[in-house]
This record gives sequence, C-alpha cells and structure tokens, in this order.
Amino acid sequence: MAITIFVTGGTFDKEYNEIEGKLFFKNTHLHEMLDLGRSRVKARVKSLMLVDSLEMTEEDRRYVLRHCRKASDNRIVITHGTDTMELTARVLGESIKDKTIVLTGAMVPYKFGSSDGLFNLGSALAFVQTLPSGVYIAMNGRFFRWDNVTKNRKTGVFEELT
Repeated sequence: MAITIFVTGGTFDKEYNEIEGKLFFKNTHLHEMLDLGRSRVKARVKSLMLVDSLEMTEEDRRYVLRHCRKASDNRIVITHGTDTMELTARVLGESIKDKTIVLTGAMVPYKFGSSDGLFNLGSALAFVQTLPSGVYIAMNGRFFRWDNVTKNRKTGVFEELT
C-alpha cells in the first residue's frame, strides 16, 4: 500500500530568518522527517504549495481537492497549517467519500527542534493506514472527523465540536 503525501506548507515547513526575525518557507522538510522517523511506509511526496494557511485561498483549497481526486493512491496525508486546517478538511470531506485523507500540521516549526510535527506526521501516517474512508484531522495523537473538529484558539488544541 502506498500513501500520497501532499505538502501545502504551514508551520510544519517554516524556517526562521535570524537577521530579520521572521518565519519563511524554503523547501519542505518532509523527506528529512520521514528519514529521521525511520519510516518504512511507501510514500509519494508532492509539494502543492508552501503557504501559511491564513493566506490559503478558496482557489488553493480547490487545487488541493483536485489533486486528492486525481491521486492514484486511496490513502493521502496532507501537511497543512493549523489555523485553517479545518476549512480545507471541510472542502475535502464534502466532496471525497472513497479515499482516506488525513490532514496534519504542527504548532512549532520542525526546524526549531522541539516541534510536534514529527509526532503528528507519524500519527497521521498510522491513522491513514487504519481509518476507514473519510477525511480526518490528526493532531497530538488524536484524530477527528472533518465535520466534528475545531481548533481551540485559547489553548491551541484541536477538539471535537460535540
């Protein structure tokens, strides 16, 4: 079984410019993370974009949707910024019923060394292999259905709506 991993950016892939004091995108860290995690999952990594999810547009979400529909693999992981992850999950969940898609992200950039990204990526890879068809968000060792999840802006933790 192969898994497609689509990269969209988010904190997951940000780096820090020490001179300007700003976060920025250069390249995805996914290949490095898969190597570091000693992943033995057959994965096809494709960068769709490197954007902060607050800057992601509806057109960007439709672009992700088109790639998910066209993907030959029925199991897909999407790295995504956490601020609007649930919006993209909704677009996908309303349209795709025959694949298992898991969105994941990080609250701290991978390059900072204390990121939750590696753990979240590993969890997403496990969930995408075991969950039935549907769209999910995987964060902090938990998974949530696309239509029953919200990011608690006060605590920075994903929670069920009901």
